[in-house]
Amino acid sequence: MSNTSINTAQNVNINYNVASLGYRMLGFVIDLIIMFIYLIIIGYLVDGMDNIFEKFTTLGISQLLFLPIAFYSLFFNIIFNGRTPGKFIVQTKVVKIDGSPATWSDYLVSWVLRLVDLWTFMPGPAVLSIIFTDKNQRLGDIASDTIVIDNRKKTKISHTILEDVKDDYEPIFLTVNMLTDKDVNEIKEIYRLAGESRDYETLRMLRLRVEELLSIKSDLRDGIFVRTVLKDYSYLTQGN
Repeated sequence: MSNTSINTAQNVNINYNVASLGYRMLGFVIDLIIMFIYLIIIGYLVDGMDNIFEKFTTLGISQLLFLPIAFYSLFFNIIFNGRTPGKFIVQTKVVKIDGSPATWSDYLVSWVLRLVDLWTFMPGPAVLSIIFTDKNQRLGDIASDTIVIDNRKKTKISHTILEDVKDDYEPIFLTVNMLTDKDVNEIKEIYRLAGESRDYETLRMLRLRVEELLSIKSDLRDGIFVRTVLKDYSYLTQGN
């Protein structure tokens, strides 16, 4: 499976799996089902308007009601940061090819090219492009320099990392108060991802970066060191 490297704010590279053709198609089908249900609803509404409004008024209203279908992917990707309802369900997301968040202009370029690789020639060009590109990109992805990543969490790290610690717990690294909540959340996420993929090199880089941030050195093993930092932060921020 293809993957992409993402550089975090902690200057640590982590790898994300690029969404497979199967998952992309599944998300697309779910979105199609949602749009189809919407079309059925507005169909009933328009039929009911025939007895109320003139023909041209009904036609104008029906065209307005069709706009959410036309702008479906563009709207949801912008509002939900690279996700449509279908992507939410299958847990995929659009990001820049370097892993940074995509922008509204990226979504716009991708949306415009959907007319070519998805709708005008049906999904043929999109499917072929996804199959034969290294990052599983359709034409719209290539033009907007984006990819679709797989966000599924295949395993779980112990929930004790940031749980309440005992009152008699003794923190080891008192300089953890130099970290912000954002720092700690990102450290925890990188730790989780490294654990899922057994990426010991990323874990080592994370450990070195945390030591640099806290101006400390420790003989603890990488995983134990990171867990200890998280526990220390949890203890100190809880006001124990």
